[in-house]
Amino acid sequence: MTEALTSPTVLTVILNWRTAEMTLRAVAAAELAMSGIAGEITVVDNDSGDGSFETLTAALAGHPRIRVVQSGHNGGFGAGNNVGVRLGLRDGSRPDFVYFLNSDAFPAGDAILKLLEYLGTHPTVGFAGSFIHGPDGEPHITCFRFPSAASEFEGAARSGPISRLLSHRTVPLGVPTESGPVDWLAGASLMVRDPVLQRVGLFDENFFLYFEETDLCRRAAEAGWSTHFVRDSRIEHIGSVSTGMKEWRRVPGYWFDSRWLYFSKVGGTGYAVLATIAHVAGGLILRARRVVQPQVRPDPPHFLRDLVAHAIRTLGRRH
Repeated sequence: MTEALTSPTVLTVILNWRTAEMTLRAVAAAELAMSGIAGEITVVDNDSGDGSFETLTAALAGHPRIRVVQSGHNGGFGAGNNVGVRLGLRDGSRPDFVYFLNSDAFPAGDAILKLLEYLGTHPTVGFAGSFIHGPDGEPHITCFRFPSAASEFEGAARSGPISRLLSHRTVPLGVPTESGPVDWLAGASLMVRDPVLQRVGLFDENFFLYFEETDLCRRAAEAGWSTHFVRDSRIEHIGSVSTGMKEWRRVPGYWFDSRWLYFSKVGGTGYAVLATIAHVAGGLILRARRVVQPQVRPDPPHFLRDLVAHAIRTLGRRH
């Protein structure tokens, strides 16, 4: 590796919440992928309260490039990662780049370098994210458009004619075959220039979980910094280990909170209401379809009712 590629510093931040053993596996993979790259790894335990902090501290004690810190409060994904970003490097300096890695994500040996190289040759790109696949090699969809009222209607209806009409608003972009720009990327493996964070701010800690990376990429885009997918940076990702999303029987309240907050930040309360009405309209179309096509995938249990109830409660608190 040339000196030009090794001189920038990278701070890798890994957030742990009750997944100590898996986090150690992610740290080991990140350590290998950081070989030849200047910088450090900071593991933030997000107030797990299950012995994770003690396990991680004991396992990683004395490592010259890895430190374990305690957030002291589980404020969610963004708040926990912000703890690591604010600490910076051990000598008190700021890194050139910050790399966010999920505790259930394992970078290939050159994955971090590929992101660093990409940002080094694309000076107007603020964020670079990896090609993410499961343990079986199956690609994960991690590239997206910014959500809108139109995408809420399309995504809720899940109807061929509507999806074709609004194809330019559909949020998931599939898996691109080449590196290039997207609106936002899932935060399982995401590198950002530290000056971008210093300019637009860190994760908004009002989001407990979900929509926080969407919001951060949107704020960066408004400031002129684009987000790019980097195809040859490969990450194995298990997914939903900390959140338990795969086992959800009902969508939790914090998801509705984050969704409402996102649309409110985009266009105010009125736009959040419009996006909710659009989703309800699409959801009613889906339910009508399922009367004659019961094989169509349904929403999670009570989803539409919970969405409307959340909107009513939120509006009620504002008056």
